[in-house]
Amino acid sequence: MSSSAISSRGSRAGTRGSRAGKLFVITGPSGVGKGTLISRLRDEVPDLDLSVSATTRPPRQGERPGVHYHFMDLAEFDRHVAVGDFLEHANYASHRYGTLRSEVEPRLARGESVVLEIELQGARQVRGAMPDAVQVFIAPPSPENLRERLEGRGTDSSEEITRRLAVAEEELAARDEFGRVIVNDDVDKAAAELTALVRAALDSEPEA
Repeated sequence: MSSSAISSRGSRAGTRGSRAGKLFVITGPSGVGKGTLISRLRDEVPDLDLSVSATTRPPRQGERPGVHYHFMDLAEFDRHVAVGDFLEHANYASHRYGTLRSEVEPRLARGESVVLEIELQGARQVRGAMPDAVQVFIAPPSPENLRERLEGRGTDSSEEITRRLAVAEEELAARDEFGRVIVNDDVDKAAAELTALVRAALDSEPEA
């Protein structure tokens, strides 16, 4: 996808009311089920927009550009970094990931609320840039459970799983940085907890 196409995202006219948009950051180790929980959340809160991240990793089977990720080569990613297009960006498991400002800032300005699914490094950067963002850490019931999930989804090589588990050790050690932690030991229960948390945050928004 071209830089111009990406930069034009979020140009839709109109607003969803008089309230300021809220940013929700969902983080946690790879394989913990962030994507599934966010999908369930958006079924319950359909006005919540999902920010599509950029990445230099190759697409997995079934992934579509602009839907699952903005897929870029390293040179294009670096061009976006150089001109300040990223709200956050990080290296993760030998690839680069980032959130384009065009995915977030225009929507918030229109009063729309946005959810990000990002890794720990990115969540820390967003915390510094947007301290009012609601950050939620999704944790597995155990490291062993996380390994089983990564192996069971069948999308990564054994070497990639080993890299992701090594990164997960650091991520799990950082869970105390987050005031909101949901343990995904039961997807229905975890999805209900996340939905309740988001609805409470939206209901508490001050009038613009």
